[in-house]
Amino acid sequence: MMAHHAWMTADAFQEAPSLFAPDEAPATPVPKGKPPSYIADHRQRLRDRFMAGGASAVPDYELLELVLFRSIPRRDVKPLERALLDRFGDFNLVLSAPSARLADVDGVGLAVITDLKIVEAAAHRLAQSRVLKRHVVSSWDALLDYCRTAMAHSETEHFRVLFLDRKNVLIADEAQAKGTVDHVPVYPRAILKRALELNASALILVHNHPSGDPSPSRADIEMTAKIETACAALNLTLHDHLIVGLSRELSFRAEGLL
Repeated sequence: MMAHHAWMTADAFQEAPSLFAPDEAPATPVPKGKPPSYIADHRQRLRDRFMAGGASAVPDYELLELVLFRSIPRRDVKPLERALLDRFGDFNLVLSAPSARLADVDGVGLAVITDLKIVEAAAHRLAQSRVLKRHVVSSWDALLDYCRTAMAHSETEHFRVLFLDRKNVLIADEAQAKGTVDHVPVYPRAILKRALELNASALILVHNHPSGDPSPSRADIEMTAKIETACAALNLTLHDHLIVGLSRELSFRAEGLL
């Protein structure tokens, strides 16, 4: 909760321009104070519809507008919403786009990027909460949803390890490395050391393919075999290796690769 300061006035709690000026591309000047009535009315109608019906009541472009309302208090955000969707494709891809690429879009500055990344982080945290400290087998669909949320739309490869206890409860989910568009460095020794530190009994490896195709490469297969051998030597179980693509996932276990 925000601390109260004596120097704050009522005006401080009104929608105000971003502190990160200049944050958006030049536009038709709007007098200070409240936004024009047509903008304020549109925003209120959209907020009311969202609050009454939830996310299912608004399409992607309006959900993005709702986020941009916070970053750009007194201007029509439709042009920026369209520019972002034209550049990246959909709401999920806008949220997960690298900050540097977002900044390339006219009208996007630090305030917009920060708000988008806060929403992305909240989505990841919520999805993770549905699987952490849960039995993996009984929450497998939620686990796949989390992996999709966290990794499917990334433009670079990421490698995560899910650590499980003796009852197959997920006790930790940790990012191990980030890479390029087609390669991520993986260090089996570091993974196994961390498993021992956590007193884990089993592992699930997860990484994404930014190309969208989850088919394993020869390097993926060889790396997995090395980790499986090392796990066996330490009496650890490698349950699976999941590769997350854009529209589907591949399981090494289901494909007979483990």
